[in-house]
Amino acid sequence: MAEKKTGVLYGVGVGPGDPELLTLKACRIINENKYIAYPGKVKEETLCYKIAEPVIQEPQEKIYISCHVQMTKDREILDRNYDLAAASIIEILEKGENVVFLTLGDPTVYATYIYVHDRVKRAGYRAEIISGVPSFCAAAAKLGISLAERSQMLHVVPASYKIEEVLSLTGTKILMKPASKTKDVKESLLEHDGEVYMVENCGLENERIFRSAEEINENAGYLSLIIVKE
Repeated sequence: MAEKKTGVLYGVGVGPGDPELLTLKACRIINENKYIAYPGKVKEETLCYKIAEPVIQEPQEKIYISCHVQMTKDREILDRNYDLAAASIIEILEKGENVVFLTLGDPTVYATYIYVHDRVKRAGYRAEIISGVPSFCAAAAKLGISLAERSQMLHVVPASYKIEEVLSLTGTKILMKPASKTKDVKESLLEHDGEVYMVENCGLENERIFRSAEEINENAGYLSLIIVKE
């Protein structure tokens, strides 16, 4: 389907938590446009908005759009949420206005935004992705370690995936969003050789760093990841 001559949807990655990690391009796009969408009910309680807030110029002049997506694995509910978000954005694009959709980390890595992006594109509207710093890159920087060197392989997988199968892979493993499975993941890691790190709430005030499998917090929150190096 040919793209329509209307407004543009920008999926803007705000990085993992530290506002200073927003790119210059992200800041420019945010401040050049009036409509700001966020994946939450209340913007002041939505983390990606709170990260971007310090760089928003004249915030009172912005129009904010709630695109709440429920935390569930029910595909029917999720699809309905994505459909509603896309519809509300398309309504604005039809007026010739751009919409900036804020999302954590990078929009291409396990991000809510991409499901809205795909729907808007399929409907024939323009949508662009503005890269953000991925959480695992920021976490590695905090730890002062590399993720991959020379011919090493790098695997980025959800921690809910078959952990034993993941740990058998060569190279560095990034286990994303382990919160609901942290206890099981920790038990497997204790039996595995290699360097293990966990970073929780990277770049935020309540950031915590763990440097071994034994130290891993079994009650880690949603914004946590584990790095396993050979």
